[in-house]
Amino acid sequence: MILVTGGAGYIGSHFVYRAISRDTTAKIVVIDDLSEGHEKALSEFERVTLIKGDIGDAELLDEIFKKYDIEAVVHFAAHAYVGESHSQPFKYFKNNVTKSLTMFEAMERHHVRKVVFSSSCATYGEPVYSPIDEKHPQKPINTYGMTKLMVEQILGRLAETSGWSYACLRYFNAAGAEPAAHIGESHNPETHLLPRVLKAATGELESIEILGTDYPTRDGTCIRDYIHVNDLADGHIDALSLLKKEKSVAECINLGTTNGNSVLEIITKCEQISGRRVSVKKSPRRPGDPPELVANAVKAREVLNWQTKCTIDDIIESAWNWEQKKRY
Repeated sequence: MILVTGGAGYIGSHFVYRAISRDTTAKIVVIDDLSEGHEKALSEFERVTLIKGDIGDAELLDEIFKKYDIEAVVHFAAHAYVGESHSQPFKYFKNNVTKSLTMFEAMERHHVRKVVFSSSCATYGEPVYSPIDEKHPQKPINTYGMTKLMVEQILGRLAETSGWSYACLRYFNAAGAEPAAHIGESHNPETHLLPRVLKAATGELESIEILGTDYPTRDGTCIRDYIHVNDLADGHIDALSLLKKEKSVAECINLGTTNGNSVLEIITKCEQISGRRVSVKKSPRRPGDPPELVANAVKAREVLNWQTKCTIDDIIESAWNWEQKKRY
């Protein structure tokens, strides 16, 4: 049995769905405070136990580890708004780092030393080269990225001193939804480009603001590596398999498609797939936005035998389907 933190959130719920779909015997315990997750995201899942609670609650964690035979943890729980992390750094240090430590201490008390950690390409900061591989310098330019890097470093030290095994998965731009639209992306506020473009297509948003049209890219707008959330979920499942198979694992691995799409390309594809026009407002660059963020995912293929299956069209089609059928 595995424990999933933040399993009612966007990526966490897709991991849970994929995990129980791929393994008909899998049983999962989810802990989520539901501050940003959705109980409905897990309501249709069998073999999943949802515990509403905080990973900073040491007593609750002890109860969970005593009651359930947990063999590994998949750690998604975190605040993840880059702008907010800049204006409220203490909130991010406390939630993303301090509470992670509380959970790791509980794991150690109960002799559970295997963890898959949801990290981020935000740990790299401004790209020195692209595509970005795992040897790229890690110099985060925002508090969110710094908290992810700090947890990576904590896990590295635990592996060296206490026999822990871990896989830190640094992923790029998660997007899309479960194709049948049982679950999908639902944030408040919604800051991600693709769902915002689709909300503009439905009329929920008046327009889409393009922040910068003078970047040194093929059309002047930022390029990002969009990866389907189900492909991400499968990467976590493959990482868990590696932890179960190998005695000692200490890996940090990019999850991405190795291809990038510009802001204008995303808008055009959304218009084509939705059959709707999207109103666009062009604005100056936002400070700190690099022109291009694209993953080198060779290591994921070599270490996890993982690669993406979904195209950018698959991503947008699934997101559009979800946008029209949203349950939460």
